Amino acid sequence: MVSERSATNAQDQKLRSTMAEAARRLVVLGLNRGATGNIGVRQGDSFLVTPSGVAAEDLLPHAMVEMDYSGAILGPGKPSSEWRFHRDILAARPEVGAVVHTHACYATSLACLQLEIPAFHYMMAVAGGDTIRCTPYAIFGSQELSDLALQALVDRKACLLGNHGMIAVGVDLGDALAVAIEVESLCEQYWAALQLGQPKLLSGAQMQAVLEKFKGYGRAATRTDSP
Repeated sequence: MVSERSATNAQDQKLRSTMAEAARRLVVLGLNRGATGNIGVRQGDSFLVTPSGVAAEDLLPHAMVEMDYSGAILGPGKPSSEWRFHRDILAARPEVGAVVHTHACYATSLACLQLEIPAFHYMMAVAGGDTIRCTPYAIFGSQELSDLALQALVDRKACLLGNHGMIAVGVDLGDALAVAIEVESLCEQYWAALQLGQPKLLSGAQMQAVLEKFKGYGRAATRTDSP
């Protein structure tokens, strides 16, 4: 029994450390700045979420806040104001193990125009479909925002939040982080293409062929190096 508790505690500490490292990496990569953005990760019957208002460089593993799916806080600390969409996504999507939210520059710029990103590039398939949807605006931390995010994420691994930022999901934190990185890259490419004109879009059949091919790549489809 003691060894089981020790193993559980070790897994908990490893997960918390991985979350802190991922939050710092998002800043290094320029996808977040200061205390913006947040991360949520499934942990058995509960989940961990980054705390409210703590800059990534100051984020320590023990600061991650454990919550259950009723919204109750199970440990010390104040969770991110966006805990609702972390909870709701993890509750609605059993295949999702982690949620990454960023205020990355290009994704947020397009979100401020409330633009849906069309099939301008085959790597759009990383986000799970032939578009990356954008929600209407809703105030941060609200149930309305969470509901809108869930709708935008149907059959998708990423969406834009209107006048706000981006959400990426994955089977685990590494996968979700890779999706977030690729989506920001796509947003930058789409923004650049729009400066020259209207991009030529791939057809539904062309994107379906890519989506089928991506099924064989597994996580390779969400690495920063494209197949």
